[in-house]
Amino acid sequence: MRWLLGIGLTLAVLAVLLLALPAPIDPVSWTPDPNPGLTGPFAPNDKLSDVERLLEGAGTGPEDVACADDGTIFTGLDDGRILRIAPDGSFRELANTGGRPLGMALDSAGRLIVADAVRGLLAVTPQGEVQLLTDTVDGQKILFADDVDVTDDGVIWFSDASTQHGYQDSLLAFLEGRFTGRLLSFDPATGETRVRMDGLFFANGVAAGPDDAYVLIDETATGRIHRLWLKGEKAGQRDLFASGLPGTPDNISFNGRDTFWVAMPSQRAALDSQAQSPWLRKLVSRLPPRVLAEGVSPYAFVVGIGLDGKVTANLQGKGEDFGMITSANECNGKLYLGSVTENSLARYTF
Repeated sequence: MRWLLGIGLTLAVLAVLLLALPAPIDPVSWTPDPNPGLTGPFAPNDKLSDVERLLEGAGTGPEDVACADDGTIFTGLDDGRILRIAPDGSFRELANTGGRPLGMALDSAGRLIVADAVRGLLAVTPQGEVQLLTDTVDGQKILFADDVDVTDDGVIWFSDASTQHGYQDSLLAFLEGRFTGRLLSFDPATGETRVRMDGLFFANGVAAGPDDAYVLIDETATGRIHRLWLKGEKAGQRDLFASGLPGTPDNISFNGRDTFWVAMPSQRAALDSQAQSPWLRKLVSRLPPRVLAEGVSPYAFVVGIGLDGKVTANLQGKGEDFGMITSANECNGKLYLGSVTENSLARYTF
C-alpha cells in the first residue's frame, strides 16, 4: 500500500505544480456529434497492415502528395523541402519553402500549389522557384494554412486550421475547443483572398467535387465534412456532406470519378471524452509539447466516401507499420498515403 500512497502523493504534487503554471489556452465546453466507434461500416480490419513504403529515409513527415499525369509525385517534408519523385522511384529536391509544407495540388500551369503552415499559400514552379501567393485575409495573418485544391477556373481553395494557434501549437487548438477554422479562397486572376466558410473546429482537408460543383472541407475535431456549393441552384449555400466519422479527418482528395478519400490519423474518442471538461484540458495544456504529442495514439485509418456522402471503403491498420496517416491520394490505380510523423510515404494496392 505504501507504493500506492507514494504514487498518489507524486500525482498530487504534479497537479499542484501544473496548476501553478500559466495556461496557454482558455478552453470552452463543446458538444461532440454521435460517435459510432469502430462499428458497422467502420469495423476494424488489417488492410493497411502491409503497405509498401516509398521514399524511406529521405526525411520526416511527407504529409501529402500531389500526382502529375506522367506519374511524377510531389511531397513536402517537415524541414521545408519539396521532393519530386520520378515514376521509377528516384527523387530530387525541387525546392525548400523555408516553412512547413502540408497540403498540395497541381494547377493547370504545372505549378505546385502548397499550403504551408508557416508561410501561407505558396506556388512552386517546375524550376523550383517558390512564390508567395497570399498570407493574409481581411488584413489578418493566415496562421495555419493546411490543405488545398484548385478548381478548373484557377481559383485556389485552402483551409486555415485555426486563427489562434499555429502549426507548432496545433494540439492546443484541440484542447482549447474553439471553432475558429476557416475555408479560404485565392483568385490568382485578381489577387483576392476571401473567407468562404468559418466557424469550423480545426478546418483541415479540402477537395473540389465533380465538375467543381462544390468544395468539401472537414473539421478534424468533430468528424464532420462540410460542403460549399459553387454551382447550380444551391450556389453559395453550405450544408453537411458527411458526419459521424469515428476518426479525426485530415486531408481529403477526390479520385476524379466517384470517391473522396479521407485520411484519419487517430480516433475521435479521446477528444470526445474531454469535450465537456475544459478544466481538465486547461490542466493538460500546461504539459510540455512533447508530452502532449505522446498522448496522441497513432492509428492507420482511411475511408472512401461516395458522392452521396456514404462510406464505400474502409481501410485500417494498427498504425505499427505505417501510422498517423494524414493524406490518401489515388494515382494511377494505387493509393498513396502520407503521414505527418513517418519517414516515408506508403502505397496501397487495391
